This record gives sequence, structure tokens and C-alpha cells, in this order.
Amino acid sequence: TVHLGEGVRIGPFCRIRDSRLTMGTRVRAHCDIEGAVTEGAVTIGPFARLRPGTVLADGVHVGNFVETKNCVLGVGSKANHLTYLGDAVIGAGVNIGAGTITCNYDGANKSKTTIGDGAFIGSNSALVAPVSIGAQATIAAGSVITVDAPAGELTVARARQHTVQGWTVQITYRGFLIKSKAISQNCDSSEMECYIHSTKLTETERTSAFHCGFK
Repeated sequence: TVHLGEGVRIGPFCRIRDSRLTMGTRVRAHCDIEGAVTEGAVTIGPFARLRPGTVLADGVHVGNFVETKNCVLGVGSKANHLTYLGDAVIGAGVNIGAGTITCNYDGANKSKTTIGDGAFIGSNSALVAPVSIGAQATIAAGSVITVDAPAGELTVARARQHTVQGWTVQITYRGFLIKSKAISQNCDSSEMECYIHSTKLTETERTSAFHCGFK
């Protein structure tokens, strides 16, 4: 059974089952909704999937290629792109960056992720449940969070970037090994050396291989 409130708008190519969408909800094209509840003017999609147990409060945005399951999002929270939120309780005014996932299943058990009001989750973060993110906390992009993050603080959990000078890159072109030299030494293409380890390549193929390696 599907219950649609007054003024609900449904875009094309959507599938809705066993859900209750209240007044002001907008569902954009190509959404799959099952067992979900909205509690106000919510925007869903396009290309979103809401699975059973999803509850969206007023003002929530769930955007393209976002999947939710057994998840509650508080007033005004947003997950606009490329996100999985499973077994999670998310407060009000939370921003979930693109590529964020709640790692809720360890192969045997499901665990919960809790995110406090006003938290900011940077893009491409993995929240390994069970874990709690405090209110107004900031999670740096690319972090893997395995321990509770305190309220109001910046938490970073990623490897430090390091550049190896003079690195030689090996490139394969049509099954032949090409060595490109000094790519990390700020040389332009005229100064680079390209060695092709085969006598079977024609002159045209050697030229193509060179440009393939240094584009």
C-alpha cells in the first residue's frame, strides 16, 4: 500500500511500494522506494533507492545514487550524491559528503552508526560501525572512522601524502613494455625519454605509444 499526501510530486520511471509520502514530498525520476516514510517537504532523487526502515524528516534531501536502509535522517539533513546509509541514526542539519558509506555489516552482524546534529561528513568517508559521530563534528574527506569522533572537533583518519621524487613509471602499450622516465621531475614532453622494448613495433606504433604514455 502506498499513501501519498496532498501535493506530493512523483517524477517518471519511479517504483514505490509500502511507503507513506507526506505533503510536500518530491520524488524525482528513476527512484526505487520501498518501506519508507517522509515527514514533510522532502526531496528524493533522481536515481535514489530507499529501502525498508527509511524515515526522512522535513527538509531532507536524498540525491542521486544514494541508498538508505533502516536509516533515520533528521530535519534538514542532506546526502546528495553517491552514498550508502544503512542502520544509521542521523541528526538534524547533517551534511553527508559524496562517496560516504556506513560500513554496517561485518559478514555476520549488522551494527549502527549514530551521527549527531550539525555534523559534517567529508566526501569519501567510511564510517565503520558501531561508531558514533558527535554533534557539530567534522570528519575530514577520505577518512576511515573506526573509533567514536568527539563533538565539535575535526577528526582525520587517513594516510599522510608523500611524493617520491624521480619515480619511473612503467606503461604497457599493446602488450609491449614502455618505460617513461622523469615524469615526476617537471620535464616537458620534449625532454622526456621513451624506451620501447620491442623491435616488432612499426614507426607509427612507436609514435602512438609515446603519445599514449605522456598524455
